[in-house]
Amino acid sequence: MPAHATPRHPLARLQHVGAKVTRLARSVSVSQARPDDTWAARHLTPGETRVYLGMDPRDREHAVRVAQAILNAEGRASPDLLAAALLHDCGKQVRPYRVWERVGAGLIPGPLCRLLPLGPLWVRGEHPDLGARLLRAAGARPRVVDLVRRHHTPGPDPDAVLLHRYDNIE
Repeated sequence: MPAHATPRHPLARLQHVGAKVTRLARSVSVSQARPDDTWAARHLTPGETRVYLGMDPRDREHAVRVAQAILNAEGRASPDLLAAALLHDCGKQVRPYRVWERVGAGLIPGPLCRLLPLGPLWVRGEHPDLGARLLRAAGARPRVVDLVRRHHTPGPDPDAVLLHRYDNIE
């Protein structure tokens, strides 16, 4: 275990199950999504905005909630952290999900998804790296690219830790 890591109780992963179930329920129908794209665009560069708008509306809505939760709970956040919060799931746009795929992939733990190279599971497991590549190609800020790439494996970076925490809570 890395020096910066703290031991986790075996049930710690269940801590945010309620939030995950709520998010999963909201994600069934795209017509229910209400992302605040105007608010989001104020925190993104033009290239980043193009990537953001390519995301599924349900993922954009989740991203706005994550960014706003960070702001509300922490009081302030760097512009790069806010942009990364808005873009952290952008890699999922490389393969649109059918409803049953979205629900199914959402129920399988991320580390297991990386071991299963099957369509939606592969995208769910690899979306941090896929998103980083999309953002780099769009000319995104390097720090934003790095935070998106590391949002599931934050290491000791305080901004990456915040992004990971609020992504899991939301």
